[in-house]
Amino acid sequence: TPTDSTGQRNADNMASSIPLPTLPATGAMGGNSMNMMPTIMSESQSRISALSNALSTMNSSTKSACRTCDGLSRRSRHLDSLTSPASETSALLAQTSSNLTITSSVLKDAREKFDTVGDCEPAVERLFWGAREACVEVAVHAERQGRGGVLPPTMKRLMDANNKTGTGGTDGKRRASSTKSSLANNAAQAMSSSPLTEQELYAGADAMEIVRDAHSYFFKRFEWKSTRDTMADLERVHHVGVDAMGLLVTGHLTGAGAAVRRKVDGAATVVDKKKGKNKLSAGAASPARASSAAERAEESAANTRDRLQEALQNRDLMKSIGEYEEYLPLSTRVVRELRAIFECLGGMPTDGTGLTLLPLSPALARALPAPEPSLPLGGKVLRTDKVGSGHYTNYTMKSLKTGYPHLDSYGEARKSVAYASVDGYCRQLRNARKKLLPSSGSVGVSAAAHAQNVDSAARDATRCIEHTMVVVSGEKSVYRCVIAPSSAQAHDENHDGGEDGKNKTFSDAHYQCAMVASYSYVVSAAVDRLLDLIEYTFLREAGCASTLGSSTGDNAGNNAAGVGGGPNGADMDIRAAASAAAAGLRVVDGVRMLGPSLSKLCELSSLPGNSGPSPSSGETTIASALCISLHRSTVKNCSKTLENLARSIQLDPLDGPKHRPTDARVAMVSSDVVHAIRVISPFVSAYKSVSKRRALPWDPNIGEGAAEMDIFVRFLIKQLLISLAGKAQNYKNDEGVNPPDAQAKSHLFMMNNTFYLLELLAPNGEFEGSGNEGENYRINAPWFKQKLTKSFESEKAKYLTHWEILNRHLTDVDDRELNYQSNKDVLSLESGRLLKSRFSGFIEDFEQVYVVHRNFTVIDPKLRETLQGDIRRVFLSRYKMFFNKYSRIQFSKKNMENYLKYPPQKLDSLIGQLFAMQ
Repeated sequence: TPTDSTGQRNADNMASSIPLPTLPATGAMGGNSMNMMPTIMSESQSRISALSNALSTMNSSTKSACRTCDGLSRRSRHLDSLTSPASETSALLAQTSSNLTITSSVLKDAREKFDTVGDCEPAVERLFWGAREACVEVAVHAERQGRGGVLPPTMKRLMDANNKTGTGGTDGKRRASSTKSSLANNAAQAMSSSPLTEQELYAGADAMEIVRDAHSYFFKRFEWKSTRDTMADLERVHHVGVDAMGLLVTGHLTGAGAAVRRKVDGAATVVDKKKGKNKLSAGAASPARASSAAERAEESAANTRDRLQEALQNRDLMKSIGEYEEYLPLSTRVVRELRAIFECLGGMPTDGTGLTLLPLSPALARALPAPEPSLPLGGKVLRTDKVGSGHYTNYTMKSLKTGYPHLDSYGEARKSVAYASVDGYCRQLRNARKKLLPSSGSVGVSAAAHAQNVDSAARDATRCIEHTMVVVSGEKSVYRCVIAPSSAQAHDENHDGGEDGKNKTFSDAHYQCAMVASYSYVVSAAVDRLLDLIEYTFLREAGCASTLGSSTGDNAGNNAAGVGGGPNGADMDIRAAASAAAAGLRVVDGVRMLGPSLSKLCELSSLPGNSGPSPSSGETTIASALCISLHRSTVKNCSKTLENLARSIQLDPLDGPKHRPTDARVAMVSSDVVHAIRVISPFVSAYKSVSKRRALPWDPNIGEGAAEMDIFVRFLIKQLLISLAGKAQNYKNDEGVNPPDAQAKSHLFMMNNTFYLLELLAPNGEFEGSGNEGENYRINAPWFKQKLTKSFESEKAKYLTHWEILNRHLTDVDDRELNYQSNKDVLSLESGRLLKSRFSGFIEDFEQVYVVHRNFTVIDPKLRETLQGDIRRVFLSRYKMFFNKYSRIQFSKKNMENYLKYPPQKLDSLIGQLFAMQ
């Protein structure tokens, strides 16, 4: 290249300029070297000269190039000064073009947002009128079937408005919807169209999503003049959509009906030929646990307890109890529509009164009010309505206000259905019982009929507990299917980080709390109806509305709650009190065994979708508080029945032939107490549940220190003995009876009753005529047999003293005092008088004693024979010796047969006739 050649030339020039070394004068070259030097010098000089010329030429070229470059630079700077303004102008033009494009896009987007109301309002209006007509159709169908009581207040108001305006009228619809004529036209068109379809619901939900997006768009551009009016229109349309979805939720969930269905009675196993295994028929329980409604209507307390214990050991408890089973009453389409509604409204914020399209500030998000109705201070629910009114507290009758209309609609709809399901079952059992048994308060009802009626009422109360559990379980299935999925979605949408994410987290926690409150509101209606039924069973059927012999304390609270006296009031006898106590313990048995499961069903902590922020914030829901009140009320009322039983023994009248037999036989109070002990004896666990939570007069300890039922039985025996002693003492007050005879009757009366108690309750005794369940309860504690045996022996010894007075006439006469007349066959007058006085005195005293004691009665043949033998041993053997000795002597001339009219054989026969039943 040129550059390379120029460099080579420069190198040659430099090489030529270097001085050459001087060669030696002499050397190997010889003389010829001198000749060559001029030639070499001339070539080098020529080369150096050529290089010098080339360098000069290059220098001049370089200078010329530099001058040219300087000129080009000057021209370039001049050109730049001419082109820079044009470039800046071009950039400004490009930016202007971009701004115009963005402005056009914004104007187009704003135009679309401004047209949102007009675009979305028809779909929302169609949704509203379609939902309204669906609700009216459900309400009319329920009214025709006689189920108007199932309708929630919203549907009742809708029916009233529909009846006032008439079907097809548009005036009321114009007033209900809007003042604009376009809305009235849309309403009229909606009325004339077909029923609401699933696609129209989805279109309405999409329209509401678009409305919310448009509202958020204008909220960020609040400085625009038309923003406020546009946001107001968007809020109005969205409010109509929310109302429409609330109506549709109410109509679907009310029209679905109860979440339970009757099981198939008489279930049996069938053989699966393919697998060779036994399987159950559809809807049936296990054959070992299968029992029809007719069988359970006659089920004894022991059978019920065994069945419930077996059911509690089963993993699927709901299939083992009740005559109904849980069941999802919603079709697939209804489930899809309801889920679409809850997904559409689930993630929206609320201001405490309704859904809002405006974002919440942190302060407002933290200060959202709690859902209503809320529990009172202390969390304790007390009775506010009359017993038998169908409600225990008015908290379940208040309107649900969670701040989320769709949750309020769900709560109101399912609450009415759940309450009607439990209430209808309770009325069904009560009507069936009325057909078979007279009411406890009816005039002329026998004690046996009363006891049977009270026991049936307690059995039905336990069946209602089972049914309530199934109803609550069914409502939980509805909640899982419809409500719970929207909770998980809302929770995921609201956790997006940042300050706005924190506000949404607070809103999400409030929504979780509202969901828990709505579910609690639904199931609390069922528990509330059950609680009223159980208190009605105690206070009206069992007659423990007031404590016997008391007019203060709890009675004042009962009167304030509208509770009157029981069927027999303060005159309740021991058998009625025993029936009430047994019924109360039977109900406690059911609540004790099923109450924890019912309380767990009323909770939502284990459900999916409730695992985010604490839904309940540690607060007790109304349903949980009612479950606690159920157990507390049952224990309290059962303790009253036990106190009434003990009090009825204390108040048993001391006088009157009914209460204190004139023939000293076993008193009715003894039979009643034995019956009472036998009917309450199977409920040992139920009694322990009461004594652990309630201080009783005979057992003030509570908790683990509470005593077992043996202490209560001992207290009843103690009260019985006190009552028997009082009755025995009152024999001396009878007219025409001398004190010794009254004392004898008193002693025999105590003997009869203590022996009766020993025979029926002491170990190893024989008892005939066992109870209805065949339970032969015995008091195995040693105190019972020792105490009553000691009392019996003491009374027997005292009684036999009344026969020992006969022995005072059976003393021997000294042979020296027996003087005969001259013929030596007849005693002298003085000697005869000694024997006459002994025989006549014995006859007189015997006849007096016998006349009194032959009117006494000993029903038990074993005791009668024993007592007759004891009487014989008191005087008969001595009398036989006396009679045999002196009957051979003639101590009277004319009246010998009068003194000897009671030979030993006759006395033995007369004694054998003592104490026979009159």
